[in-house]
Amino acid sequence: MSGRSRILGLIVSEITNPFFPELVQEFENLAVAQGYEVMIGSTNYEPARTESLIRRMLQRNVDGVAVMTFGIEEELVKKLVESEFPMVFVDQGPKLPNIRVLKVNYGEGIRGAVQHLAALGHRSIAFITGPLRLRSALARRDAFLESMTELGLTAPEGHIVEGDHTMEGGMAAIELIAAHDQLPTAVVCSNDMTAIGVLHGLYRTTHKVPNDISVVGFDDIHLAQFMLPPLTTVQMSCKQLATAAVQALRAGIEPDHPKAAQREWHVPTQLVVRQSTAFPRGSLPALKKKAPAHRAEAAAK
Repeated sequence: MSGRSRILGLIVSEITNPFFPELVQEFENLAVAQGYEVMIGSTNYEPARTESLIRRMLQRNVDGVAVMTFGIEEELVKKLVESEFPMVFVDQGPKLPNIRVLKVNYGEGIRGAVQHLAALGHRSIAFITGPLRLRSALARRDAFLESMTELGLTAPEGHIVEGDHTMEGGMAAIELIAAHDQLPTAVVCSNDMTAIGVLHGLYRTTHKVPNDISVVGFDDIHLAQFMLPPLTTVQMSCKQLATAAVQALRAGIEPDHPKAAQREWHVPTQLVVRQSTAFPRGSLPALKKKAPAHRAEAAAK
């Protein structure tokens, strides 16, 4: 393929969520190591901005574009792009010949999170979704509901709350959940920013994490391990996502690429257990864990 620019386009949703700068960093490191430059843009979830970004990248004659936005208008892409132009999408892409898709296995990690909580003894588990206009947020919510059903558990209506993937959204959502008649013993969040907001929101109440309520995030951003307590979360590896994206783009750009015929790349997710999850409050293991401290206090008197 002559006249290649050796520039890859990368479009992300936003740069205020640390997940995306981490993804950009990994993508750029890999692309540069393989002899490509990278042109980066963020959409802030605005279709008009997405359109202008794609136009600008096409004007710059990029070789291909990875759209890592977890939700994009498919018709918009068809309108802007020639059918043979190499593009990579997350979850689902428009039906065009040179489109490749990264399929994230949300269910694997979320099932691990729900099973981990159930194994600790949790039966009352809430879920804070992402914005339900995003396909990835719907996929995470559905994975949670399926995992609960598999274990014979249900979440009451007030325990499934829509968030917006921000810390502020997490704080607002946990306020709603805490106002419910029955406080759940655990809450699973659609991303880590929401979970960090939940930790902050609970810090302003008498409810302690994890003694009164366990919290699980999703993404495993670098910051997760430095929270207090360190956050149990589902890891969607930026490195694996970026590796798959660069490889899929190159498969579309380079006719002799060994995986030129491959259309889908599968990205796993897995639970990383830290200190924000524990036995449910009031359960025998939780009471036993508390008992030595009470006995020590009694002995000191």
